[in-house]
Amino acid sequence: MGLASRLAQIPLFAHFRAPEIEALAGCAVGRAYAAQASILRQGEPTLDVYVVDRGLVDIQRTTPYGQFTIAQLGSGQLFGETSFVDSSTRSGDAVARTETALVALQSAPTHDLIARDKRVAVALYWAFWKSLSAKLRSTNEQLGRFFSQGPRSAIEKPPLSKSLTGEFRLDIAAKRDLFAEQKLSPLEINFLTSLSKERKLKGGQIVFHEGDPGDAMYVVLEGRILISKFIPGAGEEALAFLERGDYFGEMALIDSAPRSAQARAHDGGAVVLAIPAEVVAGILDVRKVSSLPLLKILCGLVAKRLREVDDKIVGWYILSGGESNQVG
Repeated sequence: MGLASRLAQIPLFAHFRAPEIEALAGCAVGRAYAAQASILRQGEPTLDVYVVDRGLVDIQRTTPYGQFTIAQLGSGQLFGETSFVDSSTRSGDAVARTETALVALQSAPTHDLIARDKRVAVALYWAFWKSLSAKLRSTNEQLGRFFSQGPRSAIEKPPLSKSLTGEFRLDIAAKRDLFAEQKLSPLEINFLTSLSKERKLKGGQIVFHEGDPGDAMYVVLEGRILISKFIPGAGEEALAFLERGDYFGEMALIDSAPRSAQARAHDGGAVVLAIPAEVVAGILDVRKVSSLPLLKILCGLVAKRLREVDDKIVGWYILSGGESNQVG
């Protein structure tokens, strides 16, 4: 089976048209690995993206207590896309758990392709966005299980307080300036400026709770937003602090699953713009002319959060003396 046919069978690439898959396959090579073979090493500067065609791949970090498995990936999943998106070094080792067949998207020809073909670029970054968001959700869930068998005493989850709407009128120029800073097109700036809803939040006020349904994506206009998760046996754990121009809440719009973390205004309050789900679906509809700049922004933000949460969970593993739960 040719590389184009192998890529076409991957669910993450289901939205690619046949000519786009053929073009992407022209940037790819097939690679096979024996069980326990090294595929990537932490710290490498390489930017290739790998598609698991067959077999299992462990993403690991070296710790004083041996190898810690951050994730185990199977057929149809990607790895290496974080470095492709943010041009940073590899954040972990990739090791074949079983005999494994991969399709490697080579970074140099792939970058050349997306620079000259916007349709392929949009389709590929859409796949990256879905892949990175799924990994971030999985890692957030792993955080919740981290101490499930540990010796810590239970800490009750605090009761949920009702979030206020916090709606108020904001100068439209302030909204327009925010989206213009992100180098979006005039059409996208006008679209998001006119259809986003401003909310002013007091310090500690909730934007959404973990477990809520996703009905909007948000972007920070002023102040800071804390993304956190309740960890059984450990209490609230801060995952990220978001500032002006940072988006959040998009994951629940991708997979239609409940919110995987809580978002609230940090000390001093914040102003956010809520972008309704139907607006997000319109501007990022991969079947139409989607917003490539916005897709790149979202991929970059999710990649950054994924690296931060991976660092956090590895740090917890070390602090626990290597006795906590692992994937697989």
